[in-house]
Amino acid sequence: MTARLLVVVGPTASGKTSLSCALAQELGAEIVSADSQQCYRGLSAGTAKPTAAEQSRARHHLLDVADPEEQLDARRFVQLADAAIEEAHRRGKRVIVTGGTGLWIRALLRGLVGAPGASAGFRAGLRAEMEREGVPALHARLAEVDPDAARAIRPNDRVRIERALEVHALSGRRLSELQREHAFAQERYPARVLQLSPPREVLWERIAARTRALFESGALERETRCLLDRCERVPEARKALKIIGYGEMAAALAGRSSQTEAEERVAARTRQYAKRQRTWFRNQLPADDVTPLNPDAADADAVLARWFRQ
Repeated sequence: MTARLLVVVGPTASGKTSLSCALAQELGAEIVSADSQQCYRGLSAGTAKPTAAEQSRARHHLLDVADPEEQLDARRFVQLADAAIEEAHRRGKRVIVTGGTGLWIRALLRGLVGAPGASAGFRAGLRAEMEREGVPALHARLAEVDPDAARAIRPNDRVRIERALEVHALSGRRLSELQREHAFAQERYPARVLQLSPPREVLWERIAARTRALFESGALERETRCLLDRCERVPEARKALKIIGYGEMAAALAGRSSQTEAEERVAARTRQYAKRQRTWFRNQLPADDVTPLNPDAADADAVLARWFRQ
């Protein structure tokens, strides 16, 4: 059987990178990133990508594999992750999968939901409807055909609303039903899942500190300026401005807000994102709950003693 994966999940700023690097160093393992933002080139500081020093501690896969204008979805992620895992195992290496993108991790461990592919024509019709009536109208429509999906999707989450409506229209089945069936799918990889869950007040402090450092260092401003330059040449890259931090900094650079206001908005959006991640991982993945305030080698030793050195 394929060697067991160690999967480290948790909300942003919970310490996944630090703990994973410590574990990888102890195990001689390699890390596969499962982060839907850190995959983009040129977006490092704003996405909290592992630093050069952290990457020197273990080989990392799936960082910087796409340009900002490209669309890297769960299906493509699984293809790339499978290849990286196979390569590492061929060389006799353990693999640690680390990230906060729950849908990607579930797809890797359990496979993709058996839903129809995207339909450009159907989505074009939805976009036209959205422009006329707004995203909340699409959410209300979803509530009629798939109430469970509507409860799980935020009223302003256009992408997920579109996908749920598309699945229902093309297959005649509710996305929520397909997802429930998928929960019992056979595992693709044997895995031990560790969920980092610091106390909320600690996580909020870490988010505030990281956001403050991001603005004080000037790194987010530099990356945003480069992204805006790229948007002039490749308009499709503007979708990257939706990533937390880049849109707020772009607004500040354009004079639509102050740097202080931008920092406050980034911290608030990051807290909201962390809340959604915590809820998702708590409900969607089995996990052994660990609570490191500042993961280090001692925490790594404790995890290894429990799971690999019994």
